[in-house]
Amino acid sequence: MAASYTISELAQEFNVTTRTIRHYEEQGLLNPAREGTNRVFSSRDRVRLKLALRGKRLGFSLNDIRELFELYDAKDEKRQMTQFVARLDKRRIALEQQREDIEIMLTEINFFASQCQRVMDGAPPEATSKAD
Repeated sequence: MAASYTISELAQEFNVTTRTIRHYEEQGLLNPAREGTNRVFSSRDRVRLKLALRGKRLGFSLNDIRELFELYDAKDEKRQMTQFVARLDKRRIALEQQREDIEIMLTEINFFASQCQRVMDGAPPEATSKAD
């Protein structure tokens, strides 16, 4: 007999709400069977939920995740890996840009905090070459 899971069991295991799981189902990421009004999730649904949550942590949209699942379902491993690597590269580039932006913002925050501290200590603020 194949393993099956209730929505509550999956929600508890992955520390998400049942609403999240229902949303993933509505988005076509999960396809539980029905026993009356109850959802019965298969091992396949469990793995797909785990992968979807991992994809979200990596910053992929639900649409990206759905497309990756469709590639997986097509059983074309080379195409799967090519598409996945392309998406990872795109995500890496976006994160590197965000990191650069954060470094710039932190430098500015540190500069202005230092300026404020100098004024509070009674010293004149340092002149800047910025024309902002």
